Amino acid sequence: MPERLEIAFFASSLVSSYWNGAATYYRGLARALHARGHRLTFYEPDAYDRQAHRDIPDPPYARVVVWDPNDPSTLDRCLAAAWRADLVVKASGVGVHDELLEARVLELRRPGNRVAFWDVDAPATLERLGSDPGDPFRALVPRYDLVFTYGGGDPVVAAYRRFGARACVPIYNALDPTTHHPVPRDTRFEADLAFLGNRLPDREARVDEFFLRPAAALPGRRFLLGGAGWDSKTLPANVRRLGHVGTADHNAWNCTPLAVLNVSRDSMARNGFSPATRVFEAAGAGACIVTDAWEGLELFLEPGREVLAARDGAEVAAALGGLDEARARRIGEAARARVLAEHTYDRRAERVEAALGLGAGRAERQPLAAERVAE
Repeated sequence: MPERLEIAFFASSLVSSYWNGAATYYRGLARALHARGHRLTFYEPDAYDRQAHRDIPDPPYARVVVWDPNDPSTLDRCLAAAWRADLVVKASGVGVHDELLEARVLELRRPGNRVAFWDVDAPATLERLGSDPGDPFRALVPRYDLVFTYGGGDPVVAAYRRFGARACVPIYNALDPTTHHPVPRDTRFEADLAFLGNRLPDREARVDEFFLRPAAALPGRRFLLGGAGWDSKTLPANVRRLGHVGTADHNAWNCTPLAVLNVSRDSMARNGFSPATRVFEAAGAGACIVTDAWEGLELFLEPGREVLAARDGAEVAAALGGLDEARARRIGEAARARVLAEHTYDRRAERVEAALGLGAGRAERQPLAAERVAE
């Protein structure tokens, strides 16, 4: 395998974050891999109105090829072109023709290249495999050269190995400091606590507990809700909703409120070791983060000093009640220093290279604490 790779990536979307929470993860990794000399082509479907809601134009760090899910010949052409790649990646959650792609990318193996599955929602994938013995992906897992996941730690690695994975390597979310950084405050996002996330079935109950319950308990405080799907949700009077917030506004969103809230999805919280992309984005902007507590948090940020962790809505309310501007600023600055030192996408790109055996020096570097969990 050459030191500088041609990488073909089949995934949801690089250019649109619309109903696509993995967009900034893909962008950060693609930018970092490109900076290290690799060339990436991102094959994404024209689906779910994502192309109509692009956040960015085609970026300089990756070639974007859009295929039509209603015209099989367009996908055939993408697969034919991807055969030349040194690394072919099928990501989970493309949203259309996932089962077909899981099988067809394996047909692209040839001497000298590798085919990887990149799971951006490992808990959901593993739950699917465990509950359905007839799922065709079960027989395909051992055929992939390796599985990357964007979180999960030891529980996810062990589960994938039980399904026959040759190797499973977590590549955690991270910060791209060129896109997420401190900016001036924006009056549109003024609040004491802000939460940004789409309305999803396996997170809504936790949003009720960690966001709406504290709002109801603190009627004198201002709460801000962003993300798609919340229009029909009944909210306390002190909660203001904004709808979809594009990535161009995420820095101002993170820099303006007193604190921002992270709420994990049910499956991510159960598995632990799964920091959301927005945790690192907010930390990179210097935000004071309040998060639901989950196993492994301390490997990424230190509770009490770099992040405030809460086990329920009452603890969120208590954390907010004890927070002033000076303390919020200290926590945000400490979080930013930590992620800049340990949790950038360049560090994650090193991890990808090491997993692929590229460069003896890179492969031999000592992993960070969060990476050692899954060694």
